[in-house]
Amino acid sequence: MIKRRIFYIFFLAISVLVQVLIFDRITLSSVFLVQYYVIFVLLLPFNLNKYSVLFLALLSGLLVDIFNSTPGLHSSAIVFMGYFRNFFLNIYSPRDGYDQNKLPGIQSYGTGWFIRYSFFLILIHNFVLFILEAFSLENFGQTLLKIFASTIATIVFVVLGNIIFFKRNK
Repeated sequence: MIKRRIFYIFFLAISVLVQVLIFDRITLSSVFLVQYYVIFVLLLPFNLNKYSVLFLALLSGLLVDIFNSTPGLHSSAIVFMGYFRNFFLNIYSPRDGYDQNKLPGIQSYGTGWFIRYSFFLILIHNFVLFILEAFSLENFGQTLLKIFASTIATIVFVVLGNIIFFKRNK
């Protein structure tokens, strides 16, 4: 139990640091913005209650907001994503249910399952984030392009991070 909590403390720190030190500094274009820190909420254990998920999502969003001087933007978006997490876990639940000893990752349920599960959550996150950032419907087409392009870019890096940093369960 203690090992698992220490793991998640380090996982939170690493995902936020990778976001603020690497992905926030890389500019591929104005529409491909990777929100890598969402991997923390995506890979939280299945048996975590919704209030814990929301608290941890808020914590990760606040940390990114503090580093980026964006008060409330990332916090709002990731809490919104965390709110819908259990909904999408229920939609994509296997027939036998989830194994509580496994993480909701590629190693446990496969790439197809993980992409379906994470796509809509990342899309929700990016929708809230970029709509709040624009706070206008003036360039709505550009904002939609940014939402979808950033969702695809984020999924690519989240999948790569999941494959590289998490061992295959045997």
